Amino acid sequence: MSKVAVITDTNAMFSEEEAKELGLVVIPFPFFINGQEYLEGVDLTQESFYDKLLNEDCDCNTSQPSIGVLMETFERTLEEYDEAVAILLSSGLSKTCENATRIASEFGGRIHVINNQRVSVSQKQSVKDACELAKRGYSAAEIDRILTETKFNSTIYIKVDTLKYLKKGGRLTPAAALLGTILKIKPVLSIYGEKLDSFAKARTSSACKTIMIDAIKADIEKAGLKQGEYDIHVAYTYDLDSANEFVEEVKNVFGVENVICDPLSLTVSCHIGPNALALSYTQKLKELL
Repeated sequence: MSKVAVITDTNAMFSEEEAKELGLVVIPFPFFINGQEYLEGVDLTQESFYDKLLNEDCDCNTSQPSIGVLMETFERTLEEYDEAVAILLSSGLSKTCENATRIASEFGGRIHVINNQRVSVSQKQSVKDACELAKRGYSAAEIDRILTETKFNSTIYIKVDTLKYLKKGGRLTPAAALLGTILKIKPVLSIYGEKLDSFAKARTSSACKTIMIDAIKADIEKAGLKQGEYDIHVAYTYDLDSANEFVEEVKNVFGVENVICDPLSLTVSCHIGPNALALSYTQKLKELL
């Protein structure tokens, strides 16, 4: 049986302890803050990031791992494993998958870059699934096939508290951001596959939460899923207390005992700002039921 490694990046939001427990290889994403480079999870923590973002009102730009970093990671991983799967940030949001796929071609089929177009909580679930499949003896090619075939079995909705960071990142025109701020509009964004789109608008955080819950309920119903056939996730930026309150609300609405709650990756947080909330569902793999 082949020994399969699972490679991911910091957008999958694994803590150092979680990554160590699962045996993950995690590639940190770089940031430039006021022109200085930082690596998420290495010299840029959640706390230090928000300290700079909120107190210094810094100029923050996301980047991507270099070709050299990807190459070195693949080489080092294959010194210990027979083959590997790499589950990286969605190709719709970064060129990392494209670069990694090109580099993987130099390793004679031992590296499978899985472009299943996941991000944040859904990417994390894919990584967990890959680890469990590898543990059960599935090959890298089989894991690639399963995760690619099921890539659309998940959606994410994100409530954005302020339009400031969408404007700074070029995702809103200054005029649209100004109008939205004056009208106190809070957008709800959706991520399905590689697309990040505007889904709805509301005036209050409470209304945004209702929109997200109703959307997830509709997606689950459309997929024909029963309780126990999917996982629910909550993610947040900066405000853990609000996230925990939302978790309890979600538990009551969906009648589930376990709702996973994680901070959103800094790559996402950089573009949407603090006090955002996300709600997601991911269909469980039939191979793991």
